[in-house]
Amino acid sequence: MSSGLARTALFGYRLAGILLYPLVGPYLSYRAIKGKEDKTRRLERLGYASLARPRGPLVWVHAASVGETIAIMPLIRELRRREIHVLLTTGTVTSANLVQSRLADEVIHQYVPLDLKFPIKRFIAYWKPDACITAESEIWPTTVSELARRHIPQIRVNARMSDRSFERWRNHGSIAERLFEKMALVVAQSDLDAERFRDLGAWPVIVSGNLKSDTDPPPCDEALLARYRKEIGNRQTWAAISTFEGEEKAVATVHRTLKPKNGQLTILVPRHPDRADAIEAMLKEGGLTVARRSRNDPLTPETDVFLGDSIGEMGLYLRLTEIAFVGKSLATSEGGQNPLEPAMLGCAVLSGPHVQNFRDAYQHLVRKGGARIVKDVEMLAKAVHYLMINELARKKMVDSGHDAMDEMRGALSKTVKALEPYINPLTVSARLQPKTAAAATR
Repeated sequence: MSSGLARTALFGYRLAGILLYPLVGPYLSYRAIKGKEDKTRRLERLGYASLARPRGPLVWVHAASVGETIAIMPLIRELRRREIHVLLTTGTVTSANLVQSRLADEVIHQYVPLDLKFPIKRFIAYWKPDACITAESEIWPTTVSELARRHIPQIRVNARMSDRSFERWRNHGSIAERLFEKMALVVAQSDLDAERFRDLGAWPVIVSGNLKSDTDPPPCDEALLARYRKEIGNRQTWAAISTFEGEEKAVATVHRTLKPKNGQLTILVPRHPDRADAIEAMLKEGGLTVARRSRNDPLTPETDVFLGDSIGEMGLYLRLTEIAFVGKSLATSEGGQNPLEPAMLGCAVLSGPHVQNFRDAYQHLVRKGGARIVKDVEMLAKAVHYLMINELARKKMVDSGHDAMDEMRGALSKTVKALEPYINPLTVSARLQPKTAAAATR
C-alpha cells in the first residue's frame, strides 16, 4: 500500500468509529508507524513505559514529527519554567533524535502509543497526565475518547485544518462532532482554521497565529558552515528544500537551464533523505555532478548539485544561500511545506502554487513581498535567475521576509495566555511539591 493510500485508509478508520475499529484498527495503526519505529523501544508503542513517572503535575504533549516538535519547543520550555513536568510523545525516529539533541533533560520522551484501546489505557494509567496538549492536526479517536472518559483536559495548540481534512470531517458530521466536542480548548493558527474547528463542534476556539513564527532559527555547525562557504567561494547558489518526488526533476531542469548563464551551485534537500540514492542516480543520468552531505563530499567548482541528504541540518543548507524554493508545492498538490525557516534565515522564498497547509504564512510573506508563488518549472527558473542577477531585488525580498516574520510573532504569548486556566493550578501544585521528592515516582 502506498503512503497516500495508507493515509486515506487511516482517515477512513478514524471516521468509521466503533463498527470498523475491531476489524481494521490494529492493521492501520501499524501502517501508520511502519518504517518509523525504533526496534529497541517497540513496547512504548503498546503503552508500556520505559521511564519512571516523576512526582507532581505532568502534562502530556504530543507532536507527530519534526515540524510539530520544533514548533512546540518554546511552549514546552514555558511549561518547564513553571515547574510542570512534560511527557513528550512523538511518532518518528527522526523526531525522537531531535528531542534528544535539543530538549535533552527538559522532557520525558516516549513514542506515542498505538491508537488502540489497551495501549492507550495502559499509557494513561501509568503516566496519569493532568492535561494533554496536542500540536497541529492529528485526531486519534481512541485517545480522545479515553482521555475524555477520565476527564483529562484535551487542548489542541497551533491547530490547523487542511482543505481535504475539513471536507472529509464535514462529510461525517455526527462522528466529527462527537470527537471535537471533547476538546477542552482549541488554539488555532488562523481565523479560517478556527472557523473550521468550530463548524466541526469544537468549543471554545481562539486564534493565536503560528507557533513556528516564534521558534528560534534552526542551528548549524559553524565549522561546517565556514568550510562549505570557503569551498563555494564566489559562486551563486540557490536551494530547493523539502522537495517531494517529481520536484527534484524540476530542480535539475532549472539547474541545466541556468548553468550556462550563472554557473550556479544548486543545493537540493529532499524531504525524505532515504530517497537520496534514487535522486542522485536521476541527477547523474542528466549529466550533473553530485556531492552528497552524507558522504562528506567536498564542493568543487565542478559540483552541480549539493545533495543535502542529512537530517537536522536545514540551518546549514539555508545559511549557504539567499534564495530558497520550498517544496511539496509544485509537483504535488498536498499543500506545501514550512516557509518560515528560510524567511527567518534571510532567504527570498519561492514556492509552487499548492500552499494550503501554510496558507496564512504564505499570505503574510507574499503580501509583504518576502515570497513569490511560481506556477511551473519555467517560471521557477526565471524567478531564480532574476534573483541571482538582481541583488537589489533579492535583498528587498529578504528584508520583506524579516518584516513579515516580525508581524507574525506573538503566537506563543497568546497560546500561553489561553492555557493559563489549565496550567496555573498545575504550577501552584508543582511549587508545593517537596523539592527532595521531585525525582520520586508517584
